[in-house]
Amino acid sequence: MASERQIEDLKILLEEKKEQILSNINGSRNNIDELKGQEINDDLDYAELVSDSFTEGMIANHQLDELEQIEAALKRIKDGDYGNCDMCGITIPIGRLKAKPFARYCTECRQAYENEQSKKSS
Repeated sequence: MASERQIEDLKILLEEKKEQILSNINGSRNNIDELKGQEINDDLDYAELVSDSFTEGMIANHQLDELEQIEAALKRIKDGDYGNCDMCGITIPIGRLKAKPFARYCTECRQAYENEQSKKSS
């Protein structure tokens, strides 16, 4: 189980990552706004604009998803539930939390979750 100091260090890491993501999301929004303001002279310009806008939107959506996971982890820290697998309840190893501080599952349950998700999408 992670010590209070380790959890505090991970909390700081999560908060820093949250700020970075918020900055990235704002940057993506600004980039999309700039793209919208570009002059379109031909079909190639239009295709490039659509592609760039789509890419920026996908990046922003991924960042929003990660932001939600970080906020959920910060809530678990506040509630005293941080570091426990949402599926089986065992303590998530500190190495996994250091690699992915917003992890909700232990390695075994994460694999089971991903297998189930891949079956649903097939």
